[in-house]
Amino acid sequence: MEERVNLRRIIGYFSGVNFIIGVIIGSGIFMSPGGVLRCSQLNVGMSLVIWTACGIVSMLGALCFAELGTTFQSSGGEYFYIKRGLGSLPAFIFLWTGFLFTGPAIMTLNALMFSEHVIQPFFPGCHAPEAIKKSAAIAVILIVGIINCLNTKWIVVIQSIFSVLKMAVLATIAISGIVHLALGKTQNLQRAFDGDLPNVSQFGEAFFQGMFAYGGWNILNFTVEEIKEPSKNIPRTVFTSITIVIVFYLLVNISYLTVLSPREIVSSAAVSVTWADRTIPTASWVIPISVAISIFGSLNGGMFMLGRLNYAGSKQGHLPSIISMLHVNYLTPAPAMIISIIISTIFVIPSEILSLTNYFTFCTWLLVGLTTVSLIVLRFREPKLHRPYKSFIFVSFSGLSSNRLCRGGSGCVLSDCSNRTGSENGIFLCFAIYAKQHDCLLPPHILQAAYTTF
Repeated sequence: MEERVNLRRIIGYFSGVNFIIGVIIGSGIFMSPGGVLRCSQLNVGMSLVIWTACGIVSMLGALCFAELGTTFQSSGGEYFYIKRGLGSLPAFIFLWTGFLFTGPAIMTLNALMFSEHVIQPFFPGCHAPEAIKKSAAIAVILIVGIINCLNTKWIVVIQSIFSVLKMAVLATIAISGIVHLALGKTQNLQRAFDGDLPNVSQFGEAFFQGMFAYGGWNILNFTVEEIKEPSKNIPRTVFTSITIVIVFYLLVNISYLTVLSPREIVSSAAVSVTWADRTIPTASWVIPISVAISIFGSLNGGMFMLGRLNYAGSKQGHLPSIISMLHVNYLTPAPAMIISIIISTIFVIPSEILSLTNYFTFCTWLLVGLTTVSLIVLRFREPKLHRPYKSFIFVSFSGLSSNRLCRGGSGCVLSDCSNRTGSENGIFLCFAIYAKQHDCLLPPHILQAAYTTF
């Protein structure tokens, strides 16, 4: 009798908290404050409200995902839930969209931002050559991919170390802000709600900018098979980690405002670097390094998540069976990781940061919305299903409404219609692959409904 090979359960409560924090805190908190403030019409009070609202929405979404993760204890995250709730076709579209487009795009985006912060300091006063930055991006993808192939324990240890370093940097900025407030530097926080209020479109875009900084809260749903006592640890880790992130994000934004005016924040390409130049000019080089560390942690977590998604899809028969194989010694989904590395590396060659951010945002939020719909469908279709953790039903509907707002915000960002068309083309390619794999023709009314929806 053959012994079945499974993933090892090595992620506990504290390592789970570190993992979520390590993935969420990437470049967003260092880059997004200017975008949120700009879209809030320089209204300081409204920008802080939006940061808080984004945190609450992330918490609501994470609690919905916690219910799904404790109910269906299988790696694969949204793919598995959509397949269970909505059927094979939506799950297939989600999987292949993530496999070919959104997953590699996120990896490439993080790698390019990492290389930007690592390489640019060596070229003061001018732009670093694109070839060097892209070579560095490819190198970091390979390094992270090799680490993910070799040992899951290394990934958890690296993620924990980087999470501590990130929190140390954010704590430094937050404590500095508290000190400045104690010294009476509150001029930018007085009459915080004075000024113009954003319209619906601007509010949606500001909300989207903030949600970008909170992205990654669903990481544990892709690693359920590697979590110790998932029924207990998933809800606890989710609540703890997102609460910590919300508090630190608010303190960091307040710290920025004690030193910089709203207009200075909006005009800065990297507000954290401008803040460091103003407060610690002799050690301002620490911030670009800290941003690079944050991005590396997100890149590591993203590679970990993408490999598990491909692994789970292959086990369900929606990807080639070789991708579901595990490394015989390390019990890691090495073939799935290698495929992710190859596709992400190819994406680096023609891509740039802005186009990647715009190109795949709409599609990403659409797929998150499908997962929320799956939760609601399963609540009514399978009411007697054993659920170790159960969120309030209004949380699910709130998450779905917030998802619609985020997609509206992403639509504001996508000023170039060709970007959204690219996302649509990617989804229709998935329809074609599904029809070919299942040897069937999709009826015209399904394709028309899909076009209308997407």
